[in-house]
Amino acid sequence: MHPFHGWTDIDNRTLQTNARLGAVLAFVAGATNAGGFLAVGTYTSHMTGVVSALADHLVLGNLALAAASLGALAAFLLGAMTTAWLVNWGLRERLASAYGLPLLLESALLLIFGMFGAAISLWSHFFVPLTVLLLCFIMGLQNAVITKISKAEIRTTHVTGLVTDLGIELGKLLYINRTQASPAEPVRANRQKLRLHLLLVCSFFTGAVCGALGFKFLGYVTTLPLALTLLLLVWRPVLRDVLARLPHSS
Repeated sequence: MHPFHGWTDIDNRTLQTNARLGAVLAFVAGATNAGGFLAVGTYTSHMTGVVSALADHLVLGNLALAAASLGALAAFLLGAMTTAWLVNWGLRERLASAYGLPLLLESALLLIFGMFGAAISLWSHFFVPLTVLLLCFIMGLQNAVITKISKAEIRTTHVTGLVTDLGIELGKLLYINRTQASPAEPVRANRQKLRLHLLLVCSFFTGAVCGALGFKFLGYVTTLPLALTLLLLVWRPVLRDVLARLPHSS
């Protein structure tokens, strides 16, 4: 079994394995989202807000802003679609890196975002809209990866659902069951899910703080460690696939 067996053996992945991967991706998403806000003045993982903004702009007659919101939504959707294409193609080709391919692409796109930071500052009217689309695409790409790997148990690019699930489990934890005999089952919190959602929320928040501090004091170079983090997650299965397809000398 190779070190990244979990990338391909989705049925045998444990919640603990998914939680570790989810925590890393939530950190990257939080840093990218918060850092992207400092760079282009908008959050790029919050599709609820994007759809609401689209409706508001349409009603108010701000067609240019409505088009921008529609573009952001389409970019996020395209990112999720790209993950589905890459993963399904990788599985058909029996690649060890099937689930890592979207993260490899995300790493490359984060490097592009970082390298073109100076151009974004100089030609903001041209590059800022493209940067928003790029970041939305990255968020859709990443969220779809962990969704597929965890069988829709984990999300990493937004915390609304996480906080909702966390609240549900906390409500169960603090619920007072009656002591007298009752035909109903006692209410019990799923402590494993409680820890998971708390971990993901804290990871996203920590990443957001680090990303905001990084962009404030270091600028676009902050994307470099984020891209390297993703590469560390996938380099072994990717290297294995590359070596397996090299022509063997006789």
